[in-house]
Amino acid sequence: MTLPFLPYGQQEITDADKQAVLAALDDPYLTTGPKVGEFECAFAGYVGSREAVAVSNGTAALHIAALAAGIKPGDKVLASTMSFAASANGAAYAGAEIVFMDCDPDTGLTTVENFVEAAERAGNAKMAVVVHLNGEHAEMAQIAREAEKRNIILVEDSCHALGTQFQDENGETCKVGQCRYSAMSTFSFHPVKTMTTGEGGMITCNDSDLAGKLRKLRTHGIERDADAMQDAGLALDKHGFPNPWYYEMQELGYNYRLTDIACALGLSQLGRMDDIVDKRRKLKAIYDDLLRDTNLPLMPVKTADGINPARHLYPLLIDYEAVGIDRSAVMKGLREQGIGTQVHYIPTHLQPWYCRQNPGLKLRGAEHYYERTLSMPFFAKMSDSDPQRVIEAVRNVIG
Repeated sequence: MTLPFLPYGQQEITDADKQAVLAALDDPYLTTGPKVGEFECAFAGYVGSREAVAVSNGTAALHIAALAAGIKPGDKVLASTMSFAASANGAAYAGAEIVFMDCDPDTGLTTVENFVEAAERAGNAKMAVVVHLNGEHAEMAQIAREAEKRNIILVEDSCHALGTQFQDENGETCKVGQCRYSAMSTFSFHPVKTMTTGEGGMITCNDSDLAGKLRKLRTHGIERDADAMQDAGLALDKHGFPNPWYYEMQELGYNYRLTDIACALGLSQLGRMDDIVDKRRKLKAIYDDLLRDTNLPLMPVKTADGINPARHLYPLLIDYEAVGIDRSAVMKGLREQGIGTQVHYIPTHLQPWYCRQNPGLKLRGAEHYYERTLSMPFFAKMSDSDPQRVIEAVRNVIG
């Protein structure tokens, strides 16, 4: 019997998810309705933050996080290069000059040494975007100490790390998104992420004023609170009461809202997040066991002490020179055996648009990680036997 093709990632939509979406379609509001606030409250409760602001996608989250942090044209922003381009693009949309941070060549994570090197290279950075690649956790406590010395605002790109737990400096267990060491944390709900709303994103923080800025920025910069109006002559009637139709566009914002339909799907998925995270942890453990005693010229990405990741990806670091086969041939060989793979990521500083702004920039850690990384199938719908099938295929192709 031919086995089904295993992609590197895939969403899981249940009957309960479908029913939640159908029910939302019968509600009076399809957008800017009550489901948005419900989803935000539930998400904040899950990660342990005071505030959560839903937006249309993870890139939008990074963009308005930069704007809410006060980033303006000419400001310098540090960004992890080992990530999808959106991690840097959000601040670039705000006009920032991006200064890329390198990473550990065996984890892809920005280290405190990488942060300090980039901060010194930048000279006067205003903000930094640190990526929790693959769902592992960067050295946020150490990075936060260095950021505080330099008055750098920290934003966590947590798109890979929903459900990941870490020990803070006091030994307390925290979740990514709690913003223990940052001003804001951003998430993506793209279909291959840990949970999905189709497209969608979230920003968490612990500052109500900051959350208010984010909500205004996601909706055209519009203010509807009568107490915050800037033109009382237009805002109030002759008796001094608010005109019921009145609103003000107080700054240039964006249409980055998330629909109630998407939020209904998000609420349904969030309701079973513990099961989703448990399944991902189990799959990681199975892969780790299979690879523990392998004599193949490859290794998985290791997890640091004190971290309990909810992995988004399961990459292998393969020594293609030792294998004697290049990565393209390996990917094609695995595909022929029904195994889908992908490369996460091409370092962003190597993208042509950023190369033109940083000619000749070499970040050795990221480039060495990129040369070896290949993401294996990893998603909640996989069976417990699927990792065995994947590793057998890897052995067939490179063994």
